[in-house]
Amino acid sequence: MRDDRGQTTAFVAVLLSAFLLCLGLVFDGGGMLRSRNEAAVLAQEAARAGAQQIDWAAYRAGGDAVGLDPAAAASAAQSFLAASGATGTVSVSGDTVTVTCSVSYSYVLLPMGSTTVGATATARPHTQPTSSSL
Repeated sequence: MRDDRGQTTAFVAVLLSAFLLCLGLVFDGGGMLRSRNEAAVLAQEAARAGAQQIDWAAYRAGGDAVGLDPAAAASAAQSFLAASGATGTVSVSGDTVTVTCSVSYSYVLLPMGSTTVGATATARPHTQPTSSSL
């Protein structure tokens, strides 16, 4: 009779490799989705920070519309991104702040290095509702 102790069959080796690949796909796929969600949240919050930079001089001059101070809006959004450790671009067009944020993700189990995921968000300042008499 032959002693088979200590030998790994090819079947077990293939199954173990497939299991580790699936584990890596699930773990790193979830990590990548978390990074994409983080990029979306950071883009939304940076756009919101920019949309809060109202041009108070124009508003006090008698305008009903709330306008943005474009330089302050871009600076506030970029400062938020820098403080959070993310990179991105900010553009202000009229009363809309658009932020594109990029976050890096390093793979843990899969031998793929790292990748960058991104998201874009826009925000506008809150406009005052018009009053109406009942």
